[in-house]
Amino acid sequence: MLKIEDLFVSYGHIMAVKGVDMEINEGEIVCLIGANGAGKTTIMQSISGLVPVRKGRIFFEGKNIAKEKSHKICSLGIAQVPEGRRIFSHLTVEDNLDLGAFTRKDSSQEIEKDKERFFAQFPRMKERQKQIAGTLSGGEQQMLAMGRAILSRPKLLILDEPSMGLSPLFVKEIFETIKRLNETGTTILLVEQNARTALKIADRCYVLETGKISLSGKSSELLNDPKIKEAYLGA
Repeated sequence: MLKIEDLFVSYGHIMAVKGVDMEINEGEIVCLIGANGAGKTTIMQSISGLVPVRKGRIFFEGKNIAKEKSHKICSLGIAQVPEGRRIFSHLTVEDNLDLGAFTRKDSSQEIEKDKERFFAQFPRMKERQKQIAGTLSGGEQQMLAMGRAILSRPKLLILDEPSMGLSPLFVKEIFETIKRLNETGTTILLVEQNARTALKIADRCYVLETGKISLSGKSSELLNDPKIKEAYLGA
């Protein structure tokens, strides 16, 4: 579904991503782990068209999107939940969900059905659908950010640190939601500080160090890799 070839991204004279190759097959959960500043978010933003690609190609369903605008990429079926949630805090919960469905071409009835499915998964959001989003708790805002992305009916969902700053209860709920989304057909690229949990739910993983892929493989195998244990799993 997604293939990245020889990707370079820079901020001025600073090269943040240096010749990265990655691929994600349809139906997979693929996680990207690495230390802070390794370039994980930059890769995600380059896929979404939020930062310019200096060199390289990004193929989505066979089409090179490396030079496409972000709104065009979204309309192709890629949605991103950014680090820090970035909901529309001055709008209601329902308004945020409606904006997630903005690019859809199907009927309003189908959109309403998807909203009801979201509310069925997160009853708290239904109770708060008329509430101003900025007044929600951190965990509820993360749920809303995911719901807004889900309402676009993405083929590929990109999640950047979805568990950051959340209580263990909300973390468990977020990861259960990620698994449910994948089981219903959504392909997922996950960047997550909780490397152990990410590896447990992902099919494959890439390890990024200073802008380069240093290791990749099946998540089940990387969970038992001594280097990964020492660097990312606290072992």
